[in-house]
Amino acid sequence: MTTQEVFILCKEHLMSEALAQVGSVDVDTVKVPKVDDRTAQQLPDPKGYRILIALPEVEEKTEGGIIKAVSTMQVEETGSIVGFVMKIGPDAYADEKRFPTGPYCKQGDFVMMRAYSGTRFKIHGKEFRLINDDSVEGVVQDPRGITKL
Repeated sequence: MTTQEVFILCKEHLMSEALAQVGSVDVDTVKVPKVDDRTAQQLPDPKGYRILIALPEVEEKTEGGIIKAVSTMQVEETGSIVGFVMKIGPDAYADEKRFPTGPYCKQGDFVMMRAYSGTRFKIHGKEFRLINDDSVEGVVQDPRGITKL
């Protein structure tokens, strides 16, 4: 897939489409970042064995309806353990000795990863990460309610 195709998918809210395909997830209840044209144009193309991950937006209120402090939301975003696979580098999962059963994830999956892993960066207020292919701990169908302990 070309970088331009990824930008187009981002523009069309690939994350929402992936959630809708899962079936058990109500797209309206999961906050996924909306990637506009200017953000999509600045997304890096992962090289080597890297994976481009978008982080879901942090909820502004607790389950009880209390508004969270900005600092609390920043800590939750920074330590996030769930992300959305935007694009996979050309060498990711290519080593059959390291990955004998094949890739751990594919584009469009929600994955669990270690907190603070990868190269963290923001584009127009949206956080993204470039992580190594072996940093993926698992694939999750429904990212809602998953929090770091």
